[in-house]
Amino acid sequence: MRIAILADPIDNQHAGIHVYTREMTEALIRNNPGHELILLRERTDANLKGAEQIIVWNTRLPIGFASLRLFFLIPFILHRKKIDIVIEPAHFGPFNLLSHIKRVTIIHDLTPILFPELHRWHSQFLQKIFLKGILNKTNLIISNSDNTSNDICKVYPKNCKKIKRIYPGVSSIFKPSNKHGVLDKYKITSPYFLFVGTIEPRKNLLVLLEAFKLFIQNSNSSFTLVIAGGIGWKAETFLEALINHPYKDQIVCTGFIALDDLPTLYSQAITFIYPSLYEGFGLPIVEAMSCGTSVIAANNSSLTESGGKLTHYFNANDPEALSTLMFKASRENIKQGKDSSAFTTYVKQFNWDAFAQTMWQEILELKK
Repeated sequence: MRIAILADPIDNQHAGIHVYTREMTEALIRNNPGHELILLRERTDANLKGAEQIIVWNTRLPIGFASLRLFFLIPFILHRKKIDIVIEPAHFGPFNLLSHIKRVTIIHDLTPILFPELHRWHSQFLQKIFLKGILNKTNLIISNSDNTSNDICKVYPKNCKKIKRIYPGVSSIFKPSNKHGVLDKYKITSPYFLFVGTIEPRKNLLVLLEAFKLFIQNSNSSFTLVIAGGIGWKAETFLEALINHPYKDQIVCTGFIALDDLPTLYSQAITFIYPSLYEGFGLPIVEAMSCGTSVIAANNSSLTESGGKLTHYFNANDPEALSTLMFKASRENIKQGKDSSAFTTYVKQFNWDAFAQTMWQEILELKK
């Protein structure tokens, strides 16, 4: 068979879907039972072997070119290459395919539909217009958690039987680390709590800022809060709260973090905090555990699914409860140090090779 992956997220994103698409692609290549893999993307990677890479140039200008590319250029290339199955990891397409081409659509979450106020207007608008039709036409829906599967069934019940939940894996780079110079690079000099993710409303960082204020007031400590991630959409309220925070000198915003630095950043933290209002999976939780670091997370959506029994949970709207858990984590870290053996055992279930093997089984079923 000839199988195409619409791999644009590898080239035009830096957040969760980028990581997912890159790791999924590499795992499918490693575990390929003998089929032809073709990647359609914006640029090639000479280090990626085992798949043909086809450049489909993209630009935001002139206006309309992105739509021309999505609705006409890509379908034309797929037809010309005689593709049997198309995998779309960004859950937006593929469009205008011939009827014999099977479609695999990956759904990471339905937050643009369920919580439109947390997204940019064009994201929620396009999802509302196109997603129902995309799912009606697709042959297989891959979800990343039971929570996401349940959301799809509730919002699009007609497509419930198409869903296969496959947990994503965690990259092998995430393991206990103390790479020289990483903390100095980001000007981190004292024991710190860590958040990793894009700065946008869904991450609930206003509650984290308030919890950190309560923690410092009640502990009178020199601890630092490290917020690692790029500025996303609707971040103005967070930036204003940061400027006015009474302990802003103890808060480090690193901006985008180089992938090679993340394991050390996770490993050396007192604890990792994920206060998000809603997640399709919550991969940073598993990354932190893989580095031997304890986790505090909001008690909602898929976070209890990815965090399991080893994570400490709080109500996402309760900064005082989060502050209490931060104090507990700081005391346990000082007294006992870290014991990562339980985390190592737990995260084994999130494995990209296991993901790829299950994915290949589902792909091959489509052609029977």
